[in-house]
Amino acid sequence: MRMLVRNDSLVSEFILAGLTDRPELQQPLFYLFLMIYIVTVVGNLGLVVLIGINSHLHTPMYYFLFNLSFIDLCYFSVFTPKMLMNLASKKNIISYIGCMTQLFFFLFFVISECYMLTLMAYDRYVAICNPLLSKVTMSHEMCSVLTLAAYAMGFAGATVHTGYMLKLTFCNANIINHYLCDILPLLQLSCTSTYVNEVVVLIVVGINITIPSFTILISYIFILINILHIRSTQGRSKAFSTCSSHIISISLFFGSATFMYLKYSSPESMDQRKVSSIFYTNVGPMLNPLIYSLRNKDVKVALRKALFKIQRRNIF
Repeated sequence: MRMLVRNDSLVSEFILAGLTDRPELQQPLFYLFLMIYIVTVVGNLGLVVLIGINSHLHTPMYYFLFNLSFIDLCYFSVFTPKMLMNLASKKNIISYIGCMTQLFFFLFFVISECYMLTLMAYDRYVAICNPLLSKVTMSHEMCSVLTLAAYAMGFAGATVHTGYMLKLTFCNANIINHYLCDILPLLQLSCTSTYVNEVVVLIVVGINITIPSFTILISYIFILINILHIRSTQGRSKAFSTCSSHIISISLFFGSATFMYLKYSSPESMDQRKVSSIFYTNVGPMLNPLIYSLRNKDVKVALRKALFKIQRRNIF
Protein backbone atom coordinates (compact mmCIF):
# COMPACT_ATOMS: atom_id res chain seq x y z
CA MET A 1 0.00 0.00 0.00
CA ARG A 2 1.44 3.33 -1.01
CA MET A 3 2.03 6.11 1.46
CA LEU A 4 0.16 9.26 0.46
CA VAL A 5 1.61 12.41 2.01
CA ARG A 6 1.56 16.16 1.50
CA ASN A 7 4.60 18.02 0.17
CA ASP A 8 5.57 18.91 3.73
CA SER A 9 5.59 15.18 4.67
CA LEU A 10 2.33 15.47 6.64
CA VAL A 11 -0.23 12.71 6.15
CA SER A 12 -3.17 13.72 3.93
CA GLU A 13 -4.81 10.29 3.86
CA PHE A 14 -5.05 7.35 6.23
CA ILE A 15 -5.31 3.62 5.58
CA LEU A 16 -7.80 1.72 7.76
CA ALA A 17 -6.33 -1.67 8.69
CA GLY A 18 -9.81 -3.11 9.23
CA LEU A 19 -10.72 -6.08 11.38
CA THR A 20 -8.25 -8.51 9.83
CA ASP A 21 -5.32 -8.57 7.40
CA ARG A 22 -6.29 -12.02 6.09
CA PRO A 23 -7.69 -11.67 2.51
CA GLU A 24 -9.69 -14.91 2.69
CA LEU A 25 -11.80 -13.43 5.52
CA GLN A 26 -12.68 -10.20 3.68
CA GLN A 27 -15.65 -11.60 1.73
CA PRO A 28 -17.25 -13.51 4.66
CA LEU A 29 -16.87 -10.40 6.85
CA PHE A 30 -18.45 -8.26 4.13
CA TYR A 31 -21.58 -10.44 4.02
CA LEU A 32 -21.71 -10.69 7.82
CA PHE A 33 -21.56 -6.93 8.37
CA LEU A 34 -23.87 -6.27 5.43
CA MET A 35 -26.47 -8.50 7.12
CA ILE A 36 -25.89 -6.71 10.45
CA TYR A 37 -26.26 -3.34 8.69
CA ILE A 38 -29.57 -4.31 7.02
CA VAL A 39 -31.02 -5.69 10.29
CA THR A 40 -29.86 -2.59 12.20
CA VAL A 41 -31.30 -0.09 9.69
CA VAL A 42 -34.61 -1.96 9.34
CA GLY A 43 -34.95 -2.49 13.11
CA ASN A 44 -34.09 1.04 14.25
CA LEU A 45 -35.88 2.81 11.41
CA GLY A 46 -38.89 0.57 12.05
CA LEU A 47 -38.95 1.55 15.74
CA VAL A 48 -38.62 5.26 14.90
CA VAL A 49 -41.55 5.08 12.44
CA LEU A 50 -43.64 2.82 14.72
CA ILE A 51 -43.29 5.13 17.74
CA GLY A 52 -43.85 8.20 15.56
CA ILE A 53 -47.16 7.02 14.03
CA ASN A 54 -48.70 5.46 17.17
CA SER A 55 -50.12 8.06 19.56
CA HIS A 56 -50.40 5.59 22.47
CA LEU A 57 -46.60 5.21 22.34
CA HIS A 58 -46.09 8.96 22.85
CA THR A 59 -44.96 8.55 26.47
CA PRO A 60 -41.60 9.43 28.09
CA MET A 61 -40.39 5.81 27.91
CA TYR A 62 -41.00 5.58 24.15
CA TYR A 63 -39.87 9.15 23.54
CA PHE A 64 -36.43 8.20 24.85
CA LEU A 65 -36.55 4.88 22.97
CA PHE A 66 -37.36 6.85 19.79
CA ASN A 67 -34.22 8.95 20.33
CA LEU A 68 -32.11 5.89 21.20
CA SER A 69 -33.12 4.21 17.92
CA PHE A 70 -32.41 7.44 16.01
CA ILE A 71 -28.93 7.70 17.60
CA ASP A 72 -28.15 4.02 16.91
CA LEU A 73 -29.22 4.45 13.29
CA CYS A 74 -27.05 7.56 12.87
CA TYR A 75 -23.82 6.50 14.53
CA PHE A 76 -23.95 3.04 12.96
CA SER A 77 -24.28 4.74 9.56
CA VAL A 78 -21.31 7.03 10.25
CA PHE A 79 -18.75 4.26 9.65
CA THR A 80 -20.49 1.08 8.41
CA PRO A 81 -21.01 2.08 4.71
CA LYS A 82 -17.30 3.00 4.51
CA MET A 83 -16.39 -0.23 6.31
CA LEU A 84 -18.43 -2.27 3.79
CA MET A 85 -16.87 -0.42 0.85
CA ASN A 86 -13.41 -1.17 2.21
CA LEU A 87 -14.22 -4.87 2.64
CA ALA A 88 -15.65 -5.08 -0.88
CA SER A 89 -13.02 -3.05 -2.75
CA LYS A 90 -10.02 -3.77 -0.49
CA LYS A 91 -9.11 -0.06 -0.79
CA ASN A 92 -9.07 1.10 2.81
CA ILE A 93 -8.12 4.74 2.19
CA ILE A 94 -9.87 7.62 3.98
CA SER A 95 -8.87 11.28 3.68
CA TYR A 96 -7.62 13.28 6.65
CA ILE A 97 -10.72 15.50 6.58
CA GLY A 98 -12.98 12.47 6.13
CA CYS A 99 -11.32 10.77 9.10
CA MET A 100 -11.74 13.78 11.40
CA THR A 101 -15.37 14.19 10.28
CA GLN A 102 -16.08 10.53 10.96
CA LEU A 103 -14.41 10.82 14.37
CA PHE A 104 -16.54 13.85 15.32
CA PHE A 105 -19.91 12.38 14.37
CA PHE A 106 -19.06 8.96 15.79
CA LEU A 107 -18.17 10.50 19.18
CA PHE A 108 -21.17 12.84 19.07
CA PHE A 109 -23.65 9.98 18.71
CA VAL A 110 -21.84 7.57 21.06
CA ILE A 111 -21.65 10.10 23.91
CA SER A 112 -25.29 11.11 23.28
CA GLU A 113 -26.24 7.44 23.61
CA CYS A 114 -24.52 7.27 27.03
CA TYR A 115 -26.83 9.98 28.33
CA MET A 116 -29.92 8.70 26.50
CA LEU A 117 -29.52 5.34 28.24
CA THR A 118 -29.16 7.27 31.52
CA LEU A 119 -32.40 9.16 30.85
CA MET A 120 -34.17 5.87 30.15
CA ALA A 121 -32.99 4.54 33.53
CA TYR A 122 -34.15 7.73 35.29
CA ASP A 123 -37.52 7.46 33.55
CA ARG A 124 -37.92 3.87 34.82
CA TYR A 125 -37.01 5.08 38.33
CA VAL A 126 -39.69 7.78 38.23
CA ALA A 127 -42.31 5.45 36.73
CA ILE A 128 -41.76 2.67 39.30
CA CYS A 129 -40.73 4.58 42.43
CA ASN A 130 -42.86 7.74 42.01
CA PRO A 131 -45.72 6.77 39.67
CA LEU A 132 -48.09 9.47 40.99
CA LEU A 133 -45.59 12.21 40.16
CA SER A 134 -44.36 10.73 36.85
CA LYS A 135 -46.63 12.87 34.64
CA VAL A 136 -45.38 16.04 36.33
CA THR A 137 -41.72 15.02 36.68
CA MET A 138 -41.43 13.60 33.16
CA SER A 139 -43.63 16.09 31.31
CA HIS A 140 -43.19 16.60 27.57
CA GLU A 141 -41.25 19.83 28.19
CA MET A 142 -38.94 18.15 30.71
CA CYS A 143 -38.31 15.20 28.38
CA SER A 144 -37.41 17.62 25.57
CA VAL A 145 -35.00 19.56 27.82
CA LEU A 146 -33.31 16.36 29.05
CA THR A 147 -32.98 15.05 25.50
CA LEU A 148 -31.42 18.31 24.30
CA ALA A 149 -29.01 18.12 27.25
CA ALA A 150 -27.98 14.59 26.18
CA TYR A 151 -27.24 15.80 22.63
CA ALA A 152 -25.43 18.86 24.04
CA MET A 153 -23.12 16.59 26.09
CA GLY A 154 -22.47 14.58 22.95
CA PHE A 155 -21.64 17.71 20.97
CA ALA A 156 -19.36 19.07 23.71
CA GLY A 157 -17.45 15.79 24.10
CA ALA A 158 -17.03 15.31 20.35
CA THR A 159 -15.87 18.92 19.91
CA VAL A 160 -13.24 18.62 22.65
CA HIS A 161 -11.83 15.30 21.40
CA THR A 162 -11.81 16.32 17.72
CA GLY A 163 -10.41 19.78 18.50
CA TYR A 164 -7.42 18.35 20.35
CA MET A 165 -6.95 15.67 17.66
CA LEU A 166 -6.71 18.40 15.00
CA LYS A 167 -3.79 19.92 16.94
CA LEU A 168 -1.70 16.77 16.51
CA THR A 169 0.76 16.28 13.64
CA PHE A 170 0.76 13.03 11.65
CA CYS A 171 4.02 12.56 9.76
CA ASN A 172 4.85 9.24 8.09
CA ALA A 173 2.79 6.52 9.79
CA ASN A 174 -0.74 6.53 8.33
CA ILE A 175 -2.10 3.01 8.92
CA ILE A 176 -4.92 3.15 11.50
CA ASN A 177 -5.14 -0.16 13.35
CA HIS A 178 -8.94 -0.12 13.34
CA TYR A 179 -11.97 -0.30 11.02
CA LEU A 180 -12.92 3.33 11.79
CA CYS A 181 -11.28 6.58 12.85
CA ASP A 182 -11.26 6.40 16.64
CA ILE A 183 -9.32 8.26 19.31
CA LEU A 184 -6.80 5.71 20.57
CA PRO A 185 -5.67 4.29 17.20
CA LEU A 186 -5.13 7.85 15.91
CA LEU A 187 -3.09 8.83 18.98
CA GLN A 188 -0.70 5.95 18.25
CA LEU A 189 0.12 7.51 14.84
CA SER A 190 0.96 11.03 16.04
CA CYS A 191 4.57 12.16 15.72
CA THR A 192 4.01 14.89 18.34
CA SER A 193 3.26 14.55 22.05
CA THR A 194 -0.16 13.08 22.85
CA TYR A 195 0.03 13.71 26.61
CA VAL A 196 -2.68 16.40 26.60
CA ASN A 197 -4.93 14.22 24.41
CA GLU A 198 -4.52 11.26 26.76
CA VAL A 199 -5.45 13.45 29.73
CA VAL A 200 -8.50 14.69 27.79
CA VAL A 201 -9.50 11.08 27.05
CA LEU A 202 -9.26 10.15 30.74
CA ILE A 203 -11.25 13.22 31.85
CA VAL A 204 -13.93 13.38 29.14
CA VAL A 205 -14.41 9.61 28.73
CA GLY A 206 -14.25 9.20 32.51
CA ILE A 207 -17.03 11.78 32.95
CA ASN A 208 -19.15 10.35 30.13
CA ILE A 209 -18.93 6.82 31.51
CA THR A 210 -18.76 7.45 35.28
CA ILE A 211 -21.65 9.93 35.62
CA PRO A 212 -24.12 7.91 33.48
CA SER A 213 -23.03 4.60 35.09
CA PHE A 214 -23.38 6.02 38.62
CA THR A 215 -26.78 7.56 37.82
CA ILE A 216 -28.01 4.30 36.27
CA LEU A 217 -26.70 2.26 39.22
CA ILE A 218 -28.41 4.50 41.81
CA SER A 219 -31.65 4.48 39.78
CA TYR A 220 -31.73 0.70 39.63
CA ILE A 221 -30.85 0.29 43.31
CA PHE A 222 -33.95 2.33 44.19
CA ILE A 223 -35.97 0.44 41.56
CA LEU A 224 -34.88 -2.92 42.99
CA ILE A 225 -35.74 -1.85 46.54
CA ASN A 226 -39.15 -0.68 45.34
CA ILE A 227 -39.80 -3.89 43.38
CA LEU A 228 -38.97 -6.05 46.41
CA HIS A 229 -41.69 -4.20 48.35
CA ILE A 230 -44.33 -5.06 45.74
CA ARG A 231 -46.53 -7.77 47.25
CA SER A 232 -48.19 -8.86 44.02
CA THR A 233 -46.17 -11.49 42.13
CA GLN A 234 -47.66 -10.29 38.86
CA GLY A 235 -46.76 -6.66 39.61
CA ARG A 236 -43.22 -7.63 40.58
CA SER A 237 -42.82 -9.71 37.41
CA LYS A 238 -44.10 -6.85 35.25
CA ALA A 239 -41.66 -4.38 36.85
CA PHE A 240 -38.70 -6.75 36.35
CA SER A 241 -39.74 -7.37 32.73
CA THR A 242 -39.93 -3.62 32.04
CA CYS A 243 -36.40 -3.03 33.32
CA SER A 244 -34.63 -6.19 32.13
CA SER A 245 -34.41 -5.15 28.46
CA HIS A 246 -32.85 -1.83 29.45
CA ILE A 247 -30.32 -3.53 31.75
CA ILE A 248 -29.22 -5.85 28.90
CA SER A 249 -28.71 -2.88 26.57
CA ILE A 250 -26.80 -0.88 29.21
CA SER A 251 -24.50 -3.78 30.13
CA LEU A 252 -23.61 -4.41 26.49
CA PHE A 253 -22.90 -0.75 25.72
CA PHE A 254 -21.08 0.43 28.85
CA GLY A 255 -19.16 -2.84 29.36
CA SER A 256 -17.56 -2.82 25.91
CA ALA A 257 -17.05 0.98 25.89
CA THR A 258 -15.27 0.88 29.27
CA PHE A 259 -12.94 -1.90 28.04
CA MET A 260 -12.23 0.08 24.87
CA TYR A 261 -11.36 3.47 26.37
CA LEU A 262 -10.38 3.08 30.02
CA LYS A 263 -8.08 0.07 29.78
CA TYR A 264 -4.32 0.67 29.51
CA SER A 265 -3.45 1.37 25.88
CA SER A 266 -0.74 -0.48 23.98
CA PRO A 267 -0.32 -1.45 20.31
CA GLU A 268 -0.67 -5.12 21.26
CA SER A 269 -3.99 -4.56 23.02
CA MET A 270 -5.52 -2.77 20.01
CA ASP A 271 -6.65 -6.05 18.42
CA GLN A 272 -8.58 -6.91 21.59
CA ARG A 273 -10.07 -3.41 21.62
CA LYS A 274 -11.24 -3.79 18.01
CA VAL A 275 -13.13 -6.95 18.93
CA SER A 276 -14.57 -5.25 22.03
CA SER A 277 -15.66 -2.20 20.02
CA ILE A 278 -17.77 -4.42 17.73
CA PHE A 279 -20.18 -4.97 20.63
CA TYR A 280 -21.10 -1.30 21.06
CA THR A 281 -20.60 -0.17 17.45
CA ASN A 282 -22.28 -3.09 15.63
CA VAL A 283 -23.93 -5.62 17.92
CA GLY A 284 -25.58 -3.09 20.27
CA PRO A 285 -27.40 -1.05 17.59
CA MET A 286 -28.55 -4.30 15.96
CA LEU A 287 -29.84 -5.88 19.17
CA ASN A 288 -31.51 -2.82 20.74
CA PRO A 289 -34.62 -2.89 18.49
CA LEU A 290 -34.94 -6.65 19.03
CA ILE A 291 -34.48 -6.34 22.81
CA TYR A 292 -37.01 -3.51 23.19
CA SER A 293 -39.59 -4.89 20.74
CA LEU A 294 -39.58 -8.63 21.47
CA ARG A 295 -39.74 -8.03 25.23
CA ASN A 296 -42.25 -5.16 25.05
CA LYS A 297 -45.98 -5.79 24.85
CA ASP A 298 -46.91 -2.25 23.71
CA VAL A 299 -44.42 -2.33 20.82
CA LYS A 300 -45.59 -5.79 19.72
CA VAL A 301 -49.25 -4.66 19.76
CA ALA A 302 -48.40 -1.51 17.77
CA LEU A 303 -46.41 -3.59 15.27
CA ARG A 304 -49.30 -6.03 14.78
CA LYS A 305 -51.71 -3.13 14.18
CA ALA A 306 -49.35 -1.53 11.67
CA LEU A 307 -48.88 -4.83 9.80
CA PHE A 308 -52.65 -5.42 9.84
CA LYS A 309 -53.28 -1.98 8.31
CA ILE A 310 -50.69 -2.64 5.59
CA GLN A 311 -52.25 -6.04 4.86
CA ARG A 312 -55.75 -4.52 4.58
CA ARG A 313 -54.50 -1.85 2.14
CA ASN A 314 -52.92 -4.55 -0.03
CA ILE A 315 -56.16 -6.57 -0.07
CA PHE A 316 -58.42 -3.63 -0.97
